[in-house]
Amino acid sequence: MAEKLESDNTKLDWLKWVVVAAIVIAGVYANSYFAAESLLLRTIGLLIAAGVAGWIAAQTVKGRAFVNLCLDARVEIRKVVWPTREETTQTTIVVLIVIFIVALILWLLDWALNGVISSVIT
Repeated sequence: MAEKLESDNTKLDWLKWVVVAAIVIAGVYANSYFAAESLLLRTIGLLIAAGVAGWIAAQTVKGRAFVNLCLDARVEIRKVVWPTREETTQTTIVVLIVIFIVALILWLLDWALNGVISSVIT
């Protein structure tokens, strides 16, 4: 029974996506049609339309998969061990020193090659 209900929902997904597209198109049109109205009112209307369209889209198979992906990403972000302020400062200093050394090497190489080329040309 649950499989039949799932199959029926999958068959109606295209209709849900059409409704979502219609809501988005209507929101864009309404925003330009009511351009003379308050920006606040138009923004609230667009947010409501986006919320309704998002809720309908989340009822589809792909929408549920996207919501699950976002929830899983949130869990993974919480597992990240962020560097401390001291570690960030030390790493930044190391990067700046390496950049300075590479710049010095490139400057010396440019100076030497310029001298060689100048002596060959003259």
